[in-house]
Amino acid sequence: MCALPSSPEQLALRVLVADDSYLIREGLCQLLTLAPRIKVVGQCVDAPSLLAAVDAAAPDVVVTDIRMPPTQTDEGMQIARRLRKTHPGIGVVVLSQHGNAAYAAELLDGGAAGRGYLLKDRIHDLDHLVSTLTAVAAGECRIDARLVDELVARQRRIQHSPLDDLTPRQREIMADVAQGKSNLAIAREYDLTLRAVEKHVSEIFGRLGLASDANVSRRVQATLLYLAQRER
Repeated sequence: MCALPSSPEQLALRVLVADDSYLIREGLCQLLTLAPRIKVVGQCVDAPSLLAAVDAAAPDVVVTDIRMPPTQTDEGMQIARRLRKTHPGIGVVVLSQHGNAAYAAELLDGGAAGRGYLLKDRIHDLDHLVSTLTAVAAGECRIDARLVDELVARQRRIQHSPLDDLTPRQREIMADVAQGKSNLAIAREYDLTLRAVEKHVSEIFGRLGLASDANVSRRVQATLLYLAQRER
């Protein structure tokens, strides 16, 4: 079930909200009405209605709970992955009750651009919420500060960040990896061979101490470390 308001404001940031909790959904939408540059173009209660509303409402940003009907597992993450392919221009902000680094990593798998992870107890802060939505709509990545703080604290337990050991070229390539660029795209950007870029990326993973993990890709792990250092 999904309700789509009429008469959209063309100059406002168009936001589609999905959460099966009536209180959270209505509270979020009511809060966003206080922001003059935000236009809520739809409210959805499950994944199927959200996907249908994306085509009907043409949002700039989708705000979705991680767990929704029909399975109450990871519908929000599935939607984020799907929209990356079908609607790459639409930003996605996922909401969660608890900070979960694994979910954050999954969200960034395939690229950090236009993706955000926000804890539900932060959505009452209108300025922070609008800032997150605006940044994600512009193609930036916003991960809740608590998750970033966790990564920063982990790095501070050692003498220095392993990112400091990267060469200038490797830092440039690491920035591109964090933006979700493929090795081929990076090779074209710097006029390098694909093999040279693959070697750089492999050395980056080695210097960051990232081992192969069947559950989380090393590109995602490196991206999270990169974002954490930027917040220091």
